[in-house]
Amino acid sequence: MHIRRLSTLILAAGMIAGIAYAQDGAKQDMKDAGHDTKDAAVDTGHGVKQGSKKAYHATKRTTRKAARKTAHGTKKAADKVSGKD
Repeated sequence: MHIRRLSTLILAAGMIAGIAYAQDGAKQDMKDAGHDTKDAAVDTGHGVKQGSKKAYHATKRTTRKAARKTAHGTKKAADKVSGKD
């Protein structure tokens, strides 16, 4: 009778330990998911920053180019009107 009770006690302890381990595994999975989400957000923010910089510089470059061409065209037209051509 003691052997049956002892084996039942060991089996119950093993089941409780298995349940506790499964809960810890789920908790760690949730932590890992949170860290992965944070890392993804950081990566996305970095990509947005780089894209914004690139767009800013491209706009700046194009605006300067347009201004130079406009100034050149204006000078050429003024020279033509004044007869310097």
